[in-house]
Amino acid sequence: MGLFQKVMVANRGEIAVRIIRACKELSLPTVTVYTEQDANAIHISKADQALLVSPGPVAGYLDYAQIIDLAKWAGADAIHPGYGFGAENWQFAQATADAGLTFIGPPPEAMRQMGDKVLARKLADAAGLPTVPGSPVIETEEQAQEWAAKIGFPLLIKAKGGGGSRGMRRVDNLEELLNNLQGASREARRNFGDPAIYLEKLILEPKHIEIQILGDKHGNLIHLGERDCSIQRRHQKLIEIAPSLVLSPEKRSAMGELAKAAARLLNYHSVGTMEFLVDKDLNFYFLEMNTRIQVEHPITELITGIDLLKEQIKSAAGEPLTLKQEDVRLHGYAIECRINAEDPRNNFFPSPGRITRYQSPGGIGIRLDGCVFGGYEVPPYFDPLLAKLCAWGNTWEEVLNRMDRALEEYIIRGIKTTIPFYRQVLKDEDFRSGLFTTNFLAEKMPSLTYLDVREPWDLFYVAGATLFCELNQIAKK
Repeated sequence: MGLFQKVMVANRGEIAVRIIRACKELSLPTVTVYTEQDANAIHISKADQALLVSPGPVAGYLDYAQIIDLAKWAGADAIHPGYGFGAENWQFAQATADAGLTFIGPPPEAMRQMGDKVLARKLADAAGLPTVPGSPVIETEEQAQEWAAKIGFPLLIKAKGGGGSRGMRRVDNLEELLNNLQGASREARRNFGDPAIYLEKLILEPKHIEIQILGDKHGNLIHLGERDCSIQRRHQKLIEIAPSLVLSPEKRSAMGELAKAAARLLNYHSVGTMEFLVDKDLNFYFLEMNTRIQVEHPITELITGIDLLKEQIKSAAGEPLTLKQEDVRLHGYAIECRINAEDPRNNFFPSPGRITRYQSPGGIGIRLDGCVFGGYEVPPYFDPLLAKLCAWGNTWEEVLNRMDRALEEYIIRGIKTTIPFYRQVLKDEDFRSGLFTTNFLAEKMPSLTYLDVREPWDLFYVAGATLFCELNQIAKK
């Protein structure tokens, strides 16, 4: 008998395609879901079966009871949530287990504890992880003032149940703190159904570094090195690098072992990521844990040769890890650029619409995880991620040149994308030298300018239109 009878892929976009591919390599049949607005999505054709969920455009992907019912109806005995939507919802995981199905992810209780950011800090403390100075849940303005005085400005107001940078506000003085408390609480309620907030010291100009862990249901845990996710805007990651250019092997090992210690306290299995802020002196502070597969997992796969999705599925089925920590070796460097339907020159404003021309890059060391094609209508309802372009190289210089070549080859027309913007980032000397922090884009945006790419035939269109106008003016005379 195989790992599972059939896997329900409860997601959309590139991660749904990625899960389906992993299942195919494990000889596992798949069923997926889609809403009416996603009727031309590529994951529908990749799966063995696709079922319509309602209502759309997003609510159907969040209707966990409906998804569980459809999984049972289709004969699936496991559900993979991917990332986003219900991937870190412990109640979805628990409901899946209560229905007699396997949730391909960590234990619901571990998800619950790490989803509560205040409780997560306590668990990190118990595991010996350094944490950023912070407060308990803030109940009153007076309490906020007291803790602000203890911690010191600048501060972050953070949602207790938050994640992915949502519900986070920077405040630099007491007036800003008091003016933002209620708004932050409302934002927390709107995004997470929980209005609770707390305060945390803002570490200035850090690097954002995360440790990838992998565990099974038999107590075995390993870490697979780190990823540097410092290139981000409004706390949303854009470019990721593995391994970091600043960590020594000793620092990597120390962070990895502490990440595993925290995971053991949770009886953790499956994939997961411990996220840290690292200051200029390489002191590191626990930030949060993501109890799911990460968007940027491919670059870890490129430098380790380990398929994280297949390992995650096998772990959920109860298979023990065949890898030990000493088996993990990091080879070369990898970069991921998130190809988003956004206009970087207009504050990364979303750019939905029809893709009129599409040509993907290739060649040695290039990996593309995507979900779009020529003629595809990019919907305005979802995350703007179109594809993840990854490059691997033996050296940092090689991977930079390889990524630049791949970005030059990658053609998406009809909408704005982040492709030309990334080419400018790759030319920046501070980026190339590794001297970048989470403030990189805030400081560099004015210098990362570029012109719109024009196809050769665009000139003919312009010339033709100009000639037509001139002839029209002559005719009127």
